[in-house]
Amino acid sequence: MPDSAAKNVTLAQRLRAHLAIARLDHSIKNLFVLPGVIVPLSVYPELFNTALVYKLALAFVAITLVACSNYVINEVLDAPYDRLHPIKKNRPAALGLVSVPLAYVQWLLMMAAGLAIGLTISRMFTLMALILWIMGCVYNFPPVRTKDVPYLDVLTESVNNPLRMLLGWYATVALMPQPLVPPVSLLIAYWMIGCYFMALKRFSELSQLQRGGDHALAGAYRASFKRYTPESLLVSVLFYASSAMLFLGAFIIRYRIELIIGFPFIAFTMAIYLKLAFKHESAVQNPEKLYREPLLMASFIATVIVMSLMLFIRLPRLENLFVPTLPSSAPQSMRLP
Repeated sequence: MPDSAAKNVTLAQRLRAHLAIARLDHSIKNLFVLPGVIVPLSVYPELFNTALVYKLALAFVAITLVACSNYVINEVLDAPYDRLHPIKKNRPAALGLVSVPLAYVQWLLMMAAGLAIGLTISRMFTLMALILWIMGCVYNFPPVRTKDVPYLDVLTESVNNPLRMLLGWYATVALMPQPLVPPVSLLIAYWMIGCYFMALKRFSELSQLQRGGDHALAGAYRASFKRYTPESLLVSVLFYASSAMLFLGAFIIRYRIELIIGFPFIAFTMAIYLKLAFKHESAVQNPEKLYREPLLMASFIATVIVMSLMLFIRLPRLENLFVPTLPSSAPQSMRLP
């Protein structure tokens, strides 16, 4: 921490800095909770009532607190590395505006408050919130610190996507007498689509840092960049996208064939996001600013609307179109000798 800067920090600056490191503007990521709410409601629409709205409001607060707890520790532990970044060097912790002991207290109190609220929703919800917080520790704390390990950084950060979906799921089904188990295929698809977005974020960050020709700076800022290359990241992006669509397809064929209508919208949104990753100082590096990309937002909103509608609308003719025409195995009379 820059000692000279820390000595001159006023109380007001300190308070603003501690509020800033909680990254409340990142709360938009709580939208990833929505599939966990909409999918069970499409099966049991009677779940939607005043009690559910109240529980979802509590869930939003609990998730925000736990996520902000993770952001606080991320800012504190990343401060020495952020000072090497041309933009992130202006973060409060990197500037020395944050009291590190107080930040650790803030980290623990926000986690405890989030879990306490979670207990009023359900035990499974609280367990998922706790796992979300633990994954933040695994991602940030040495000696594990998975954010420094190529590919594992993307996988462990993106697992927050299915965890958020599960948080929405268990908040929605909390009042059901029998637990409703979420489809594994949907969880994996959600995980892989998160990996797709995160790998493109890494690609955009690495490309920008390397534009100046200082490859050592990229590795000093983020240890995983010592082994990543733009090419290897793009190859991983293809893997994550293919895996996401494979498992989403498995979910659609197994549970709701009408969702196949949403595939072109999903593909178009992913294509726009890929193109954005090649822009200088792309919003892909700061997902909370993606709302500034009108085409992406229009495509995303259209995708959400179409996919949500198709969860509640039955199209028998579409189902008949995809009825299996091949037997599961060849009849005995048709087998070759």
